[in-house]
Amino acid sequence: MALKCARSEIPVGCVLTPDRFEPVHSATEPPYALRSAARNGRMNESTQPGSPIEASRPLGSHGGSLVVFFLVTYAVTWFFFITGGTLSAHAMPSAPALLLELLLLPGTIAPSVVALWLTARAEGRAGVQALLRRIFQWRVALRWYVFAVGYMGAIKLAAALAHQVATGEWPLFGDTPWYVMAAVIPVSMWVQAGEEIGWRGYALPRLAARLGLAPASVVLGLIWATWHLPLFFIPGASTAGQSFPLYVLQVTALSVAIAFLYWRTSGSLLLVMLMHAAVNNTKDIVPSGVSGATNVFGGSPSLVAWLTLAFLWMAAAYFLLRMSMARRRGTR
Repeated sequence: MALKCARSEIPVGCVLTPDRFEPVHSATEPPYALRSAARNGRMNESTQPGSPIEASRPLGSHGGSLVVFFLVTYAVTWFFFITGGTLSAHAMPSAPALLLELLLLPGTIAPSVVALWLTARAEGRAGVQALLRRIFQWRVALRWYVFAVGYMGAIKLAAALAHQVATGEWPLFGDTPWYVMAAVIPVSMWVQAGEEIGWRGYALPRLAARLGLAPASVVLGLIWATWHLPLFFIPGASTAGQSFPLYVLQVTALSVAIAFLYWRTSGSLLLVMLMHAAVNNTKDIVPSGVSGATNVFGGSPSLVAWLTLAFLWMAAAYFLLRMSMARRRGTR
């Protein structure tokens, strides 16, 4: 096994391939940078960001950096979430919802702050700049923009149709006009940088280097979903009192879809930020939350919620199959 760039972290200026680090032409290339793997112009799937490859032994320290990332991210986020929830519920029960959002904001952006800190320690300014540049990686096929914006809406409409077929009645539709959603998504996607630089920019490629992209997308989904747990106990939060087990299953399926998009767009954080924002703003086209819910660790009586889960996992199964097949073939 060759190791041409001997460092414990995947260094700036090196490309991760199945059995080695190879230098790229510029030290400003991002970690996990792409390189051409075939003369016919096709990209070898094992050389792109977050590629589903086998972890080589020199990458063992990635486990350490990931453990630090997850532990510090959880600690910071949960401190602010629990503090904000406690203050809003007891010290300031009549405070406006905006104040709660401001109290929760530092916890929301913790994944990316921690990721940038760890990247700066391991790779310096060049590594941070390379990571941030992927936020502006916009040159991807139009179909992936459509996928990012329309994915959750399509899932919800499919759930509504299945509800009508199963019960003979249409479920309740949300009252937010479509043009409001369309206007909010491109604005709110920049807020998602506070999460996505950490989850998909930092954690996913490192998990994928050890596990393969398909398993990594599931593992990260479980971690990402559990990170939200305090929000289920904060009065005023949209998830307060809702079914946490159902949420974990839904978010894990979404993590698979986002990883698939990340893979197909060569590691574009812009596209995963866009998808994250679109999911948040279109999920209530057909609401699945239960009014007055209090059983956080129980199931949900919402048929829409379970139908949504079913369609999310049907799609996730396809994405997992595609990523796994590409891993075995070593092609994109």
